[in-house]
Amino acid sequence: MRPFAVSLPLLAVQVGLLFVFDLAHHLALTLTLLGAAFLGLLWAARRLEAMEAPSTRALLLAALLLRLPLLPLPPTLSDDVLRYLWDGKVAAAGLNPYALPPAAGRLIPLRDDMWRRLSHTQVPTVYPPLSVAAFSIASRLPFPLLGWKVMATAADLLACWLLLGVARRLGVPPGRTAWYAWNPLVTLEVAGMGHVDALGVAAVVAVVLCLLSKPRRPGAAAAWAAAGALAKLVPLAAFPLWARQAGRPWRFLAMAGGLVALAMAPVVVAARGVPPGLVTYGISWEFDGPVYEPLWRALDRAGAAPALAHGLDRVKVWTEDYRTVNPLYPYLYPQLLAKLLLAGGMAAVVLASLRWRDPAAGTGRLFGALLLLSATVYPWYLLWVLPWAALRRHTAWLALSALILLSYIPQFAGVPLWPWVYLGIWGPFGVLLLFGSPAQDPHHPGPLLPPPPNPPHREKRETSKIAPTGFPSPGEGGWEGAGEGTGVRASGWGGSEAKTGGAG
Repeated sequence: MRPFAVSLPLLAVQVGLLFVFDLAHHLALTLTLLGAAFLGLLWAARRLEAMEAPSTRALLLAALLLRLPLLPLPPTLSDDVLRYLWDGKVAAAGLNPYALPPAAGRLIPLRDDMWRRLSHTQVPTVYPPLSVAAFSIASRLPFPLLGWKVMATAADLLACWLLLGVARRLGVPPGRTAWYAWNPLVTLEVAGMGHVDALGVAAVVAVVLCLLSKPRRPGAAAAWAAAGALAKLVPLAAFPLWARQAGRPWRFLAMAGGLVALAMAPVVVAARGVPPGLVTYGISWEFDGPVYEPLWRALDRAGAAPALAHGLDRVKVWTEDYRTVNPLYPYLYPQLLAKLLLAGGMAAVVLASLRWRDPAAGTGRLFGALLLLSATVYPWYLLWVLPWAALRRHTAWLALSALILLSYIPQFAGVPLWPWVYLGIWGPFGVLLLFGSPAQDPHHPGPLLPPPPNPPHREKRETSKIAPTGFPSPGEGGWEGAGEGTGVRASGWGGSEAKTGGAG
């Protein structure tokens, strides 16, 4: 139970957050406590590194206890969970949340106190069918908000358990998973604020575990991939990567894509195309994108939009096709131009991922690159990257899990995001990403902490002793052993597959 003992300082901070209760209205105290929690995580991680074989049961028990105090918190830092429950209530009533925004007249009989607290009431839901089904279940419970948080927390704990299995496959010390399982950002955003991303993250970790199995299990991986995409659309970008690594790419794509198409077909038919909520999100949403924020300002200063408008004027003169060209002018503004450029970058990253052979490092690298190219980066978006940063103990991304909490300041303290809060978040991250000392072997702890005293030396075949029960033995430990028969080589998140380095 030694791992549980080193989690006690973190648990004390979580209880402190419960006493604060309304986190948004006491933001300075909230951020101070969360900063203390990250210091506690640093201390706990060092102790876990010094343990030869920390108990996986104790690791998971501590993860559970760190989440319990946050379940009663009101969703003051984010009201997304209220939208989840509203969409679930609409679906449970037999109505279509993809076609009917909360402000729709047909939904007036369903309005209650929760409806009055909703934001963006003119926008239909953006969540895929599996999530809406889960929302519908929660909305029928006696205490919907608490019930949903329990469901999301259960999915989060499942992700922690599966991540221990991934660590075993790769020969990574199980204590490394505490960087995710005990991370204050993860516990806050899932147990505290109830974000649905936990469902998708659990499915993604399950995909990677299936791809690392011996023999590989492409059918199970495809099913989990479809579940992840139907919880939130992010995993769709990883389908080509996972299909290539599954050994039977066309079978994987047929199964995963078929399941997603089958579930999404009624949505597309009802919406008569792409759901309008997704269109609104893609065009209108923007917040704290690390590349997006300076890019659109640079395009604005360079006069990109007027230059393109002048180009369209010339096209009209040459072609005399006013009907086709005139509708394009409203889209010539720097924010949308920046999003189009970043979308091209995302497509290039997805294509590049076809060359990556390590399912764990490749998934982390892909999701990390997509996050950096996103126009919108809320704190809970990091949940997609943190499991893989935890296994690599990647300094920059783990530090970002603490720094990203500063993005709550513009939302609740009236301080502009640009430039100082933006620089406070992304400046240190960029420095660590570009200039942090890369680990030279998969088990090196990296520059975030000094090496633990008297690190244990174990034979590779002993790594199966530190795995969570319930996963079959991989046959041999270490990154080299994990690579046999699965096409996996030790790799970081940058550079060639034979090296370790920074995130994509």
